[in-house]
Amino acid sequence: MITWPAAPRSAFPYLRVYSSLRLPGVAVSRGRLRPRPLGARRPFRNRLRAAQEDRPPTVEIRRSALIGHSAANTFDLIEAAEHYPEFLPWCASATILARDDTVVAATLAVDYRGLRFNLTTRNPKRRPHWMAVRLEEGPFRRFEGEWSLVELGPEACKIEFALRYEFDGALVGKLADGVF
Repeated sequence: MITWPAAPRSAFPYLRVYSSLRLPGVAVSRGRLRPRPLGARRPFRNRLRAAQEDRPPTVEIRRSALIGHSAANTFDLIEAAEHYPEFLPWCASATILARDDTVVAATLAVDYRGLRFNLTTRNPKRRPHWMAVRLEEGPFRRFEGEWSLVELGPEACKIEFALRYEFDGALVGKLADGVF
């Protein structure tokens, strides 16, 4: 157990971190570590866990904010993917493939820490309150999100954003961790 003082104004005077360590090829028996014989098979539940660990985890992001801009202006900023390279450092380029009153489709070129890939989404929308994000093509097993905007006044709104994604490969997932 590791204990260290927390921030001076923290509600928690001390923070305790509990950690356990598992090493491949080592078994724990009655508090002692003993190496597993070479060629010994893992129990089924451990093999299943190992297979699942090779798969990248599903990441879920939820954000909410109150801002001093109208829902319509904020929605226009979110929907204008062609301007993303101006303020998102990981977005190398953006191309609008289709846009009408009910849907916007775009391809983003992502360049993050030397990892480069294209991401194409087709996003149904109801201006200025809602837009979904749906993957059409990219290095993801799953990629879906939703923007929700609630008008609070002429110059104020609440934004809610949810994104759930899972990269197609574990290596890409580890390299691109932090992009979205």
